[in-house]
Amino acid sequence: ADAFVRARVRMIAQMIACDIHPINNLRVLNALRSRYGADDTEIADWFRHWVNETFVPLEKMLAESPETGTFCHGETPGLADICLVAQVTSNARFTVDMSPYPVICRIRDACMEMEAFQKAAPARQPDAE
Repeated sequence: ADAFVRARVRMIAQMIACDIHPINNLRVLNALRSRYGADDTEIADWFRHWVNETFVPLEKMLAESPETGTFCHGETPGLADICLVAQVTSNARFTVDMSPYPVICRIRDACMEMEAFQKAAPARQPDAE
């Protein structure tokens, strides 16, 4: 019911879903490899660069905002947390150093304590390899 809350949650979700994901999805990473000859090291560097470009300001905002609670906004998980957990999970594939992001890690850990997030984990999906 609160426009500020909705806007803040959407902003966090969009920082991840619009600023990181589109340039780090497999289609883009494969294009870097096939069109520009990027090797595995260069692909991983690309991925980490774009994660850090967004995670630095996101961490600062989450750390400094009184609206941040157990989750990205308050005490109930929502859209922003879904995006955050998915991105942190993806980060592991490219060994993104998460130590500069303690609030992001704390929120991800809180989410992963919940059964719904555990069931949604990529490794638990029927098509997981």
